[in-house]
Amino acid sequence: MCKIEHRRTAIKPYAGAAGEARPAHGPPIQDSSMPATAPLADRLELPVVGSPLFIVSGPELVIAQCKAGVVGSFPALNARPVHVLDEWLTRIRGELGDYAARHPEKKVAPFAVNQICHASNDRLMQDMELCVKHEVPIIITSLRPPAEIVEAAHSYGGVVFHDVINVKHARKAAEQGVDGLILVCAGAGGHAGTLSPFALVREVKQWFGGTVLLSGAISDGWGIAGALALGADLAYMGTRFVATAEANADAAYKQALMDYAAHHIVYTNLFTGVHGNYLGPSIAAAGLDPDNLPVADKTKMNFGSGGNMKSKAWRDIWGCGQGIGQITDAPAVAELVERLKREFAEACDGFTRRAGRAA
Repeated sequence: MCKIEHRRTAIKPYAGAAGEARPAHGPPIQDSSMPATAPLADRLELPVVGSPLFIVSGPELVIAQCKAGVVGSFPALNARPVHVLDEWLTRIRGELGDYAARHPEKKVAPFAVNQICHASNDRLMQDMELCVKHEVPIIITSLRPPAEIVEAAHSYGGVVFHDVINVKHARKAAEQGVDGLILVCAGAGGHAGTLSPFALVREVKQWFGGTVLLSGAISDGWGIAGALALGADLAYMGTRFVATAEANADAAYKQALMDYAAHHIVYTNLFTGVHGNYLGPSIAAAGLDPDNLPVADKTKMNFGSGGNMKSKAWRDIWGCGQGIGQITDAPAVAELVERLKREFAEACDGFTRRAGRAA
């Protein structure tokens, strides 16, 4: 259970303008005979969720992703102060609703909000109340999967996906009723685990019947196809969307993603207390030695302002995944998604041909 000391009141389901509570909708049935992504399938051009990117993800990026047919998301803490979150949610829902009405032939994806469930996040309950008010379709929880967040999302028909780096954390999240597990494997940008997706996905699939999302070095359509071939329902992509026109990232950050490759990435817990992958040259630019970084005190984790140090993740220290070797440009999101769709189709066709020859 997430321990938020300043406020322990329950999150109340949103009531409509007339004061009547909206009818509750239960979570998707976790039945292996039904595709886990059934509620999303008809609204996606690609089986992709754009991961929430600290600082980088704002309304412009989220709206562009959803219009292109992939789930767009952002951390609630990107909207500062709290009232800005209300404004962002109003804008995102309004623009996507208008776009869908004007383009009924388009698949407009749902959006997601990421909640950091840690004692250093003193906004969690306020932010979640706003998510209930706006009926955010997908809540992504990180660190701890509090049952009250799941209950609040389910009260209006929302779903909760929780990110994990190992089976122990995955089981704890499943016990609290999450609808999906985001398996953050080796090579993922930002906070990431060390397990191979071949190990983690296959082990979790043995006992979990909900939606499985795979994160870790996925930067093109072949990576998306590979995630599905392994058994995941959705690919979870972050770094590739940093290098897009709509991303709220410094131009130097975007250029660095094009200039460097996997061997430039450093895995450290120095900046937030949790291990993650960061671009070595950005660490060096901050006056630190990427090859000789101290180990942080995990008990002093702080996510509200990008970490505990003067050099902040992800403002100064740039998070990125090992898939940056495939990034060569920073196009508009719509252009990127169209490219990913072509690559995905090519990868699927190629797999079918090779599998046929091997049969």
